[in-house]
Amino acid sequence: MPETPVVVVARSGSKRTVAAIDAAAFKAGVRIGMPAAKAQAMISGLHLVDADPNGDAAAVERLALWMLRQYTPVVAMDGPDGIVMDTEGADHLRGGELSMLTGLVNALRGRGLQARGAIADTWGSAHAIARTTLREVVIIPVGETSKAVVNLPISSLRLPHEIVSGLAVLGFRTVGEVSATPRAPLTLRFGPEIGRRLDQMFGRLAEPIDPIRTADLIEVARSFSEPIGASETIAKYIGKLVVELCAALETRGQGVRRADLIVYRVDNTLQSLRAGTAKPVRDIPHLTKLLCSSIEKIDPGFGIEKLSLAATMIEPFEEKQSISSLVEETIVDVTPLLDSLGNRGQRMYRLAPVESDVPERNVGRVSPVSAKLGQAWPTRWPRPSRMLEHPERIEVIALTPDHPPASMTWRGKRRRIKRGDGPERVFGEWWVRSSEMEAVRDYYSVEDEDGNRFWVYRSGDGVDPATGTAKWFLHGIYG
Repeated sequence: MPETPVVVVARSGSKRTVAAIDAAAFKAGVRIGMPAAKAQAMISGLHLVDADPNGDAAAVERLALWMLRQYTPVVAMDGPDGIVMDTEGADHLRGGELSMLTGLVNALRGRGLQARGAIADTWGSAHAIARTTLREVVIIPVGETSKAVVNLPISSLRLPHEIVSGLAVLGFRTVGEVSATPRAPLTLRFGPEIGRRLDQMFGRLAEPIDPIRTADLIEVARSFSEPIGASETIAKYIGKLVVELCAALETRGQGVRRADLIVYRVDNTLQSLRAGTAKPVRDIPHLTKLLCSSIEKIDPGFGIEKLSLAATMIEPFEEKQSISSLVEETIVDVTPLLDSLGNRGQRMYRLAPVESDVPERNVGRVSPVSAKLGQAWPTRWPRPSRMLEHPERIEVIALTPDHPPASMTWRGKRRRIKRGDGPERVFGEWWVRSSEMEAVRDYYSVEDEDGNRFWVYRSGDGVDPATGTAKWFLHGIYG
């Protein structure tokens, strides 16, 4: 049965218009802004849903708060259907702009949301590109904003509907056409809003993002009657803010996992620094060092008028009491080192065993400070020190079903096998994939004439075709 088209209907007095549509409705010819009655006439059995602006705004706000904790300290709602973030200084923690934006879009898709993301020099240009492109991810190189937006429709300028309609009546279709027109006649007819939006889009006028905050967020701030700019002065006040933040955390019994410093400059622009920790901490020297290690990234410009420090991710803090003993034990805490490396953009993790006989499934990544999971590494058969990301096909001469290879050809080089050990039989996991009900692999550890040792396997038991293809693969290399 074909999917029933769904549209969201907004009311304005007695007027009912289409506010949102799904793919089926779009394919049937319904468009946003169309009268609801016309849409009903076009599609028999059209499913209408009343718009809930308050509910939508609350959902967007929840997403914004999630992004605040996960991606960057400067996040705000770009209503009614968007979120704006200043990712400068935070994208390196996610592997760069492309990795960060792609991961964000994929994370939203995992929540059942379709999203398009754009990174550009200004809020206005990113807003416009994200809403006019058909691509999920767009990154405009630094300095190329003008070229990217000149052909966008005038509706992308964030102007009131009546101004957009007035410009359309005059024959304007694109941002470039409006931008190339003398400013005075447009201002005389429509007011200063067109010029302001153009200047914001092209970066001629600053448009700061007012970060979203919650009532329970722990935040401390310091304003300055005289702007500051020297690195030593910034570091001094960061230290004072950290003391205040840790005191506030102590009253709640919490420790900080992510602290965000927001720098308010006198030219009405913001900068931010983010420091993360592997476990909840209230260590004043450690937090101060993490934040001050990135001071060189702060450009004070004409001066800084305010500093704000917020604990955007907190967890219960457990005080550990040392137990005296006759034998002194030296326990080295490596978390400060992990924090320093992590805040430089390094992805820190620890490998841990997972309960599975299939080699590519019996290892996983966990937090470097997580507790032991309880599973042990397999010890019955030696495992190679290097596992290939994907097993590679090899050509083998072997006596089936149970003998190791006599020779193998890998990456174009033929190797004569001097000795081999096996087979170690690994069965498929039918509870993971039904196609593995009868699948098996026979693994062998082999050594060639040059002393190189490899871990290879045959798909199947060598007798029953239902157990595998009988092809051979190289899966690991011994150090």
